[in-house]
Amino acid sequence: MDGIFEKIFLMIFITFLFVAFIIPYVRKLALQIGAVDIPRERHIHKKPMPKLGGLAIFSGFLLGYMIFGKHSSIMNAVLIGSFIIVLTGVIDDITELKPLPKLIGQIAAAAVIAFYGNLLLHDISAFGFYIDFGILSYPITIVFIVACINCINLIDGLDGLSGGISSIYFLTIGIIATLQGQFGLDFVLAFIMLGSTLGFLIHNFYPATIFAGDSGAMFMGFIISVIALLGFKNVTMTSLIIPLLVLAIPILDTLFAILRRALKGESIAKGDKFHIHHQLLNRNLSQKTTVLIIYVIDFLFAFASIVYVLKDRTLGYVVYGLLLLIVVVFVAKTNVIIDRKTLKEKIQKKLPNIRKINK
Repeated sequence: MDGIFEKIFLMIFITFLFVAFIIPYVRKLALQIGAVDIPRERHIHKKPMPKLGGLAIFSGFLLGYMIFGKHSSIMNAVLIGSFIIVLTGVIDDITELKPLPKLIGQIAAAAVIAFYGNLLLHDISAFGFYIDFGILSYPITIVFIVACINCINLIDGLDGLSGGISSIYFLTIGIIATLQGQFGLDFVLAFIMLGSTLGFLIHNFYPATIFAGDSGAMFMGFIISVIALLGFKNVTMTSLIIPLLVLAIPILDTLFAILRRALKGESIAKGDKFHIHHQLLNRNLSQKTTVLIIYVIDFLFAFASIVYVLKDRTLGYVVYGLLLLIVVVFVAKTNVIIDRKTLKEKIQKKLPNIRKINK
């Protein structure tokens, strides 16, 4: 076991140092080629910021794979899919792609995993039920990967947020894999990505000097989906769902955004300032405090997942239940789904007409 801990340390340490070291050069490159995030109405930052942080994370991932990874057809698919998603993100960081071309890039990367890597959601075995997806496993897998990509992309609104949430996920999966004695590809990917994202966070935590950009957020989401699929392969649905609960914040934020925009009759792709982090900022919390609060909640979900998988399912359910209660209270007290001020104004406008009809 000592050799395993030494390997874990090296995977994290080498990728961490490499990414932390190359970020200043990536920042200069971003400024030179115009990969800069210009502040707009819904943005939190006040000055132009270089993007392309994903290029550094991807470089750390490649270095980690070359040193610690093993050749396989699945890994070939991961590398090809990663290249497609990072290339799509880099182009978007420079030119701001419209939603459709970006979605096509995401689907292409996901399709490589499904068709070439043959890493699929074949079936579900949970709660006494068994469902075999058959040929539908291909589109279901692609939808799952694209959903993970966009969950991380949508939450990427504050310094250190997407990188921190992703780091917590990689750490959680790494701990579970290590304690279960599973040292496969998901184990390696989790720890080399943990080192890479932590190296990025050195420069991205508030006050950030570089953003992940779509190249970073989409790449982190892509690898998260791959690791989840690797853990699910040949085991029960629990192995897929429980680790994904570590991503409860970005998943809920995405679901809230979809519901919120649907209720307003707006496009799902339209940006707004009603995300979870915006709601916390509206409570006069600083960027740093907001991010740390989300980290703490994410760590609690991670703790519940580790306890559920490795020790006590009942205790895991209790922690999940408490966290669900917090989410329900949060939704009730904020505008994360419904803009209560706008709703109140609409009701007040309609009240005179309703009174006239009643008379």
